[in-house]
Amino acid sequence: MSTQAFAEVGALRLAALTAGSSERPAIVLLHGWPLCSAIWAPVMPQLSKERFVLAFDLPGTGKSTGGTPIPTLKADIAEAILDGANALGARDLIVAGVDVGGMIAFAAARDFGNRVAGAVIMNTVLPGLDPWNELLAHPQIWHFALHQITNLPEILVTGRERAYFDFFLDMLAADKTKLDDQLRRACVEQYATPSALRTGFDWYRSMPQDAEHNAVTQPIDTPILYLRGDADRRPIDPYLDGLRKAGASRVQGKTIPGSGELLSVEAPDLLVAALLQFADGLSARQT
Repeated sequence: MSTQAFAEVGALRLAALTAGSSERPAIVLLHGWPLCSAIWAPVMPQLSKERFVLAFDLPGTGKSTGGTPIPTLKADIAEAILDGANALGARDLIVAGVDVGGMIAFAAARDFGNRVAGAVIMNTVLPGLDPWNELLAHPQIWHFALHQITNLPEILVTGRERAYFDFFLDMLAADKTKLDDQLRRACVEQYATPSALRTGFDWYRSMPQDAEHNAVTQPIDTPILYLRGDADRRPIDPYLDGLRKAGASRVQGKTIPGSGELLSVEAPDLLVAALLQFADGLSARQT
């Protein structure tokens, strides 16, 4: 059973679904685009038996409101999320995210490593890290360029959000029938206002700046787990190599069978097992 909670972070009011005792170490879950916090519902009950779980609406979408301007650089979002998690009682936290949420999880590890115990990055390419340039040139990644154009995506998508989002959900899933109507409607509702829709596209518009930021190599001591579903058949090694070249010294990877991008929906038991194994390994190192 999850509870809706809110944290005031400067001018932002961040919303999170929470489950489990705040006395336990925390796992912070971050959605991407065009996703919403509801994608974590299948894994929160199991995770909350051992951890304090917080599934945030990213700033400017869903119930997370306020902020002028709304942060869209991934390091800025990471800082806001960490402040919000701490305000809600999170400690010894792991930040785990999919898609854009994974970019934010990396920013937490890279730029705020002293505030997190670990980071889990799921099914995303990281701006500025290999294989970033290779992926941008791939025809299937056409939407990265489209979404960076000023105003045009909003003009094309407004009023057609369900059809547009369904296209991506169907493309990214190993089995699109696992993404039910309730989840699909929740994702549309996440971006229901003009400002929320614009915020989602602004995550893409800020990626060139994210790439410049991330391309500056520095030591990253935070333990990182990189997860991929096996549906797109891309090998995981180039992503792990990109993290190591960026300065990450404690990187491990795992491919989850029978899943596309939405590991939490398509393979919830396997994702829970991977997250808790990673978390337990961090705890063992600290004792």
